[in-house]
Amino acid sequence: MAGEKNKEKLILDSAVALFTTKGYTATRMEDVAKKAGISKGLTYFYYKNKEDLFMALTKKAFDQFREEFREVLRTKGKNGMEMITDLAEKVILFSKNYPVYYEAILNFLDVLKKYNHASLRKEIDPLILDSIHFHKLLEVHHEPVRMGVQMISQGIKDGSIRPELQPEITFYMIWGMLIGYEKMVGPVEYEGKETKVSPDAWKPGCIRLMQDMLRGTIQATKPQVVQASLF
Repeated sequence: MAGEKNKEKLILDSAVALFTTKGYTATRMEDVAKKAGISKGLTYFYYKNKEDLFMALTKKAFDQFREEFREVLRTKGKNGMEMITDLAEKVILFSKNYPVYYEAILNFLDVLKKYNHASLRKEIDPLILDSIHFHKLLEVHHEPVRMGVQMISQGIKDGSIRPELQPEITFYMIWGMLIGYEKMVGPVEYEGKETKVSPDAWKPGCIRLMQDMLRGTIQATKPQVVQASLF
């Protein structure tokens, strides 16, 4: 059993390395088998096709992503705001250190959007829908969100986050902001851009804006009405 697990891990690690250097589309199952040093037939024994392998990789990505959340929750003596700030830092670092895993997670979110609607489900590759790892993902993908909501709820309870916020909506919005942060790194770092955003100020600025949002320190102000005489 341990030998089988080692082979599965070897195949997954080889796939991650190849997807990183060659990209998903250009990588073949034969390439993965060769890098892993095992036969192509044995590779197909563990993973039915490349789509199944990618779903297994995505499941591993979610498992590691979930650990980032657990690590934050295990830290003692921090309020909800501090926990969600630590989490934001970890998610940003995760996207930088594990780009293949992060892209796999984002890809799954796109697939899930189609899966939720019968009219769009037919657009998903049938080999993905047939993967046991895809169905395992359907069961566990919400776990990071559950822990994120727990952090927001804790912040509301301890007073570090404003009380009128709805925890579930708030966390989904925070996660959306973090996805947007990573997507906008390219435009921010592009030297020919007209908008003047310093790459060094990008991350701290985004985190500070998130904190202001959660504290309620961003106030909408009405323009003052100036009374003017017609005579």
